[in-house]
Amino acid sequence: MTPADLSLTLRRAVRRAVDEGVLSVDVPEVVRVERTRPGGSGDYASNVALVLARAADATPRHVAELLIERLLPHPDLGRIDITGPGFLNFTLRLDTQQDLVRAIQRYGLRYGHRPDTGEIAQPCYRSDVRAAVTADAVRRLLHSQGVLLRTAAEDAADPDWALLGVRIEAEHSRSHLPTDITPLPVPYTARELLDRFGVDAARWGLLSAASHDHAKLTDELLHQHEGNPLFRVRYAYSRTRALLRNAEQLGFGTEGEPTRAVDAPVLTGLLRDHPAVLASAARLRAPDRVARHLEATADALLAFQHTVLPLGDEKPSAAHRSRLALAEAAGTVLAGGLALLGISAPEQI
Repeated sequence: MTPADLSLTLRRAVRRAVDEGVLSVDVPEVVRVERTRPGGSGDYASNVALVLARAADATPRHVAELLIERLLPHPDLGRIDITGPGFLNFTLRLDTQQDLVRAIQRYGLRYGHRPDTGEIAQPCYRSDVRAAVTADAVRRLLHSQGVLLRTAAEDAADPDWALLGVRIEAEHSRSHLPTDITPLPVPYTARELLDRFGVDAARWGLLSAASHDHAKLTDELLHQHEGNPLFRVRYAYSRTRALLRNAEQLGFGTEGEPTRAVDAPVLTGLLRDHPAVLASAARLRAPDRVARHLEATADALLAFQHTVLPLGDEKPSAAHRSRLALAEAAGTVLAGGLALLGISAPEQI
């Protein structure tokens, strides 16, 4: 169960309580779900009971209890606790990790994508190279969320932007469309960025910082060591491919169903959050959110990788296959996220 799934499940519980006449409120369009903060419990938390309490003329705890009655028994929820004045805390069932891995295996690089929503958007960006690359990443992200769109430059587009993978589309004067993608500009042309960094490093440097921050364009982008976030993300992906090759040499792989839960809560949580990260990055026109999520996923994978393969004379087991399947799923998320940023994922580094 992803945060988006849990949000929808909570909204349905509110709708059911309203339809049954035990709760008199307007059903919210979106129910906020986030990772549990210090002092909470479980995997995820929501303040929906506190949000609805005043309109319902009830205490937050009473609203929370009404929602719990309509959430259990849910096959993906192991436990629901109420903490503080009325926060709902959710602990997922252990076997949902296998469901998560199966979902990533099924959707592949499109894990976290949504079908066509019928929504149409036309972001307009300032005519400089950072804004153009950002708009290109936003286009990819919105497309992943089922939004139909074309991006447009406020003035004439520079043909050299195509050197950095930017799709040159419509051009409009400032009077025709509002400019809604306006990151801080950089003192480089597209050709200068390409010559100094190459496509992948240049795009990462332009996209990994928030639009109101300066782009991270330093020689660090070219260094292959752990201090370089881009290197860590791409190296982590290459490690997942190496683990699959090594496992094949040892005579086992990820064929069949992952049968055991793996003790990797941080990595599992990050994979589960991936769809919500893509959705928020698209909605907020913020590809840097994807970059930060990829960094965290890479770090969790690199910490987990040493547990995947058998050690010494140890024989491959169902536990090893499940760990390998989780590592492969992490690689899929890393490759899919990089693709949305327009950055390649090499199988070997």
